[in-house]
Amino acid sequence: MPKLFIGGEWTAAVDGRVRDIRCPADGSLVATVDEAGPKDAAAAVAAARDAFDRGPWPGTPAAERGRLLLRVAELLERDKARLARAESLDTGKRYVESQIDVDDVAACFRYFGQLAAVGAGDRVVATGGADTESRVVHEPVGVCVLITPWNYPLLQAAWKVAPALAAGNTVVLKPSEPTPHTAVGLMRLLTEAGLPAGTANLVLGAGPTAGGPLTADERVDMVSFTGGQATGRRVMAAAAPTVKKVALELGGKNPNIVFADADFDTAVDYALTAVFLHSGQVCSAGARLLVEDPLHDAFVDELVARARRIRLGGPFDERARAGPLISAAHREKVEAYVAAGLAEGAVLRCGGSRPADPELRAGWYYLPTVLDECAPGMTVVREESFGPVLTVERFHGEAEAVALANDTVYGLAGAVWTRDPGLAHRVASRLRAGTVWINDFHPYVPQAEWGGMKQSGVGRELGPAGLAEYQEAKHIWHNTAPSPLRWFE
Repeated sequence: MPKLFIGGEWTAAVDGRVRDIRCPADGSLVATVDEAGPKDAAAAVAAARDAFDRGPWPGTPAAERGRLLLRVAELLERDKARLARAESLDTGKRYVESQIDVDDVAACFRYFGQLAAVGAGDRVVATGGADTESRVVHEPVGVCVLITPWNYPLLQAAWKVAPALAAGNTVVLKPSEPTPHTAVGLMRLLTEAGLPAGTANLVLGAGPTAGGPLTADERVDMVSFTGGQATGRRVMAAAAPTVKKVALELGGKNPNIVFADADFDTAVDYALTAVFLHSGQVCSAGARLLVEDPLHDAFVDELVARARRIRLGGPFDERARAGPLISAAHREKVEAYVAAGLAEGAVLRCGGSRPADPELRAGWYYLPTVLDECAPGMTVVREESFGPVLTVERFHGEAEAVALANDTVYGLAGAVWTRDPGLAHRVASRLRAGTVWINDFHPYVPQAEWGGMKQSGVGRELGPAGLAEYQEAKHIWHNTAPSPLRWFE
């Protein structure tokens, strides 16, 4: 039975609590795991604190830290099938998607392993004096608490664990409670690769009983959280009394803008992928489709026809193209958003219900749903449903497209579709989002920063800035020929 990993040892929760993990595809029991409480969280922080203050990892040469991360990338590739299966059982995600995720995780560890090996970007600072040496160095932040979501459990863990370790920090990882198994697997691989005991610790448990104590602990130097906006605010508030560093990625309500001159078939195809991949449970999902008025009717008709053909099924159903939602409670939340949209005047074009297929009845499925004739003020347009729900808005011209796209408290991602390069880059430059795709949707690379503007978050993951989040800059001034100033004589 998976347990907590604290100070290099697998251990049971102090109070003996456990949690059943069930597969969203059919409700079957995957495993029973330990459920941490405040005492376990405190023990994990103590182990990470001791490992940072007295352990070898922070002082390990950067090139050596990089080599360990590269070894982890190799182990991930070796265990790809096992990890992908665990991910699919926890999340209900299609197995082929989980395999892609593991490839991306290995690429993340490889990137930060290589980045660590080339150094931290320390620099000499000119002082204008012959008798002084001045340099800025980059050091690890310290003990980092990493809290990750359930939709991409291993990938989101990698986005935090890899740069944190590359920078020389020690970490406490708390994955989302329904999806623990790939985090357990990652801890085993880090240990196999030779990471010193206490450098990486794992706490399984709920936010109030495990996550809250971790974020409030004064021994913690940084909290990095990916998840919902409401929880992100609580994380920031809990961290405030000790003024610890905070990085947040809080999702988005991402516009996918299609101009009338766009490649019709390709834009329709990508619009489906933008919102229905992983049943819409993607922080960067293109859940807001903005279509220029002359194209609107034909475009939406074709999109609806294709959406109706999307086959739902479990992780290992090779005919399926989308899977279930993470839980019954989350499905009810999605249903409430659709009901609110219809009550506020949206037109249901397809979906809007649970599937009738009896083979899917045991799982937490919801049909791909398209709501047409939506307006910016609707709840389903403004709030993140995090499900297979697409809202469609019309626009007339470039200025209105930009205004509608930016009319949101979020700013994570967006896309623009047009054959006109000038138009594409004008719109991209005016969108208030951390990532903008032109004639594409969803791709990313670990070399490029990821994060949001406005209420989509604070800070960046991936890229050089993703490493910098886990570093502190220190200025060291050396007077090489000290002599008395005689200021007070």
